Amino acid sequence: MPNINQTSQKKKSKLSLISDRTHIDEEKEQIQDLMERGIIFHRAGMLDKAQDIYEKTLLAEPDHFDAMHLLGLIAYQTANFELAEHLMQGAIMLNPNNASYHSNLGNVLKANKKYDDAVLSYDKAIQLKPDFTYTFYNRGNALLIQKKLQDAVKSFDKAISLSPDFNEAYNNRGNALKGLGRLEEAIVSYEMAIQIKPDYAEAYNNRGNALKDLKRIDEAIASYDMAIQIKPDYAEAYNNRGNALKDLKRIDEAIASYDVAIHINPNYAEAYNNRGNALKEHRKVDEAIKDYSQAIDLKSSCFEAFNNIGNGLKEKKLLSAAIASYDRAIEIRPDFAEAYWNKSLALLLNGDYINGWKFYEWRWQRDVFAPLKRDFPQPLWLGTPSLLNKSILLHGEQGFGDTIQFSRYAKLVSDLGAKVILEVQKPLISLLEDLDGVSLATIRGEKIPEFDFHCPLMSLPHAFKTTEDTIPTRNPYIFSKFAKVAIWEAKLGNRIKPRIGIVWSGNRGHQNDHARSISLKQLLLYLPDNCQYVSLQKGLSLADGKVLQNNPQILNFAHELYDFSDTAALAEILDCIVSVDTSVAHLTAAMGKKTWILLPNDPDWRWFLDREDSPWYPTAKLYRQPVPGDWFSVLARVRDDLLVLK
Repeated sequence: MPNINQTSQKKKSKLSLISDRTHIDEEKEQIQDLMERGIIFHRAGMLDKAQDIYEKTLLAEPDHFDAMHLLGLIAYQTANFELAEHLMQGAIMLNPNNASYHSNLGNVLKANKKYDDAVLSYDKAIQLKPDFTYTFYNRGNALLIQKKLQDAVKSFDKAISLSPDFNEAYNNRGNALKGLGRLEEAIVSYEMAIQIKPDYAEAYNNRGNALKDLKRIDEAIASYDMAIQIKPDYAEAYNNRGNALKDLKRIDEAIASYDVAIHINPNYAEAYNNRGNALKEHRKVDEAIKDYSQAIDLKSSCFEAFNNIGNGLKEKKLLSAAIASYDRAIEIRPDFAEAYWNKSLALLLNGDYINGWKFYEWRWQRDVFAPLKRDFPQPLWLGTPSLLNKSILLHGEQGFGDTIQFSRYAKLVSDLGAKVILEVQKPLISLLEDLDGVSLATIRGEKIPEFDFHCPLMSLPHAFKTTEDTIPTRNPYIFSKFAKVAIWEAKLGNRIKPRIGIVWSGNRGHQNDHARSISLKQLLLYLPDNCQYVSLQKGLSLADGKVLQNNPQILNFAHELYDFSDTAALAEILDCIVSVDTSVAHLTAAMGKKTWILLPNDPDWRWFLDREDSPWYPTAKLYRQPVPGDWFSVLARVRDDLLVLK
């Protein structure tokens, strides 16, 4: 027979257990109600009230992973990324198989610039939920920031395959494709984003950037205009529009566009920097430097502005200050090739050739030079090892004038016991094939014979540690061809007056051509009648062609100058050549001809400062602008010297 007291005790225990369970269920229900209220506040943007509820929930139930995750989300939303990471990792420890937790942790890590860890979190979320569209999108964004562009495109592609109307994914996919240089594909991607969302201002802006890179500048401006029409306070679009207008040399309009960008966002450092570039191109150097300084005040890490201040100071011939500014840019960004390059030009202009040549090698890291770099399997020669009984390829890399100027080093290389193969642009082959020291000349783009070493022509001064005192000045080192000279002598007949060759314009694609070239109409005003003038100009503009037609006293053989050997032969029978800083000036000076070179106030590095002679060319005479843009006094001096020429 059971013990009555024991039976009674068992009944009490069961009742107590039921009561406890009821109490627990009530607590869980209360917590659930509390969390639901918190989520309502959270969605309404009432983060303080939501945070208070989530914290109370965790006090009541320390292992409540949803409350911990949502607290982490609030920390993320309020930019407290370290706390957000800690809370979300805690939620994941409690509930490791929740894809949303891993995805949101990825967002936190990305915001905290821990991009590799962010991608790993996104990968874990995708592993748990393979159709997680936004995770693929956010993963693509993290990869885009890291410049892992191929992987970013794949991630955006996956997001788009899961959600074909995902306009943001198309837009950012376009950014990745643009970074890869696949500009046409990028434009298609931006246009898909616009098709899905016709008022997508950012996509219009980005499409404008891709069109600008393709040199379709008018279309780019139209795309920026659409972005601005949709979003009138879009400062970035105004800034980019200014850049496009500047490319078209519509400088006043560019400045006006930058003005609007700055009015919208007075703290827009990049717009100040870009407006400075436009002002500098307008020869308003002091105003430009003021804008660059404002950009730095707003953004102390704006290394581009320090570099541009250096350029402005260099133009003012304040070379030591310019070099200091380039150094500041390099201090901020040690791999900033543009600053190293500009520093090299200032050093060379200042006569510091040893350091100048060293920094000049940074040219290969510049965007504009990178495509010109030759990746030969043979080693680069920069002075060592010995070239005795070895072959070396010397290859032209920049303009015709540069090739002519530095081809003089072929003899020095040959004197080291090397067989010299010289590769040059096709229009120079006939001129340079018999150059002293060259065993074989070849045309760029054609098959190259076997060789042991290679060196770009403009690296040779660095290889030989050239100083001003050791410039190879054997002159002449380029010679005309006798048979071609005879043809020109027959065409020109007997010499009645001094014969003057004239060249007034350089390559229009040169970044400084606006400063170094003049118009034929302007030059003609200063050419006295005591001389006979022969045009050596190639690539005539329509305006220059009309001027020549109206001035038949100027002999024009442009259609008969097929290559530089033709120009050399014609120059051979002239008494003097008057030229702006372009390839013909290098040609005739290398031939030992009397060559008068007209220079802007801010000259190319090879002409040094404030001197009328050139250690590179003993027969050259330099005519310099006293102030920027003043060709009048330069041409007046030329006229006076022509008047006494016999």
